[in-house]
Amino acid sequence: MARGTKADIFSFFNCYVPRRYISTFRPSVKREIEKSKAQWKTMGPAKVEVPSPKNFLQKHSKEPKLPERKKEQDRRKMPALSVPRKTDHPLMGIQSKKNFINANAVSVIMGLAKKPQPIYVDRRQGDKHLLETSGLVPKYIKKKDYGIIPKYVTQRNEEIKRAQEEHEACVLESLRKRAMKRLSDEERNSLLQGLKKNWEEVHHEFQGLSVDIDTIPKKIHKEKLESKMKQLEHDIDVIEKHKVIYIANE
Repeated sequence: MARGTKADIFSFFNCYVPRRYISTFRPSVKREIEKSKAQWKTMGPAKVEVPSPKNFLQKHSKEPKLPERKKEQDRRKMPALSVPRKTDHPLMGIQSKKNFINANAVSVIMGLAKKPQPIYVDRRQGDKHLLETSGLVPKYIKKKDYGIIPKYVTQRNEEIKRAQEEHEACVLESLRKRAMKRLSDEERNSLLQGLKKNWEEVHHEFQGLSVDIDTIPKKIHKEKLESKMKQLEHDIDVIEKHKVIYIANE
């Protein structure tokens, strides 16, 4: 088989392999890159203003500065001085004819004597304490509202009294509804005969039990009959002892 030329091989690939996409703006982009390539050969733009060595960073240069105060504003805001100024001169040559020794003696003689503060001593060494703040002085009994019951206490007592009256009324109403009724002699006798009849039936059933009680149900049945007989005997005894019997109305 004869080998093909390069032109034949390229034509073969062009027929079976799709061509790669090439942008139409490729040549214009290349030209722009070549034009601006020389400007960025250094670390940044070529023409940059270099800072002057005289303008170096100084201490507190970046701190905010407050505006300067005006002298007029300072004078207005200054408070009035109570201390005399250096330029002020005291008044000289003023004399008083008052006799302070006699005046003090007269004020002491004519004045009222100072009352001593009440104190108490609680130790043999003589330690003194004020009596008023000790709690030993009954000063609370001299108050205007001393011994008067507070309003909230009286209100609470009234509420408690009202609740007690309502409870008593409810109890009386329930007692009235469940008033006691006296049994007549006929009702008492019929009740007594009925209890005795019930006792005889239970006793007859108890007598019919087997002698050998060897199972749990038999034991339970026997105990149940015995409890019924005891209760009936107790009720019969109570009715026979008491001639007058009261029952509650339902």
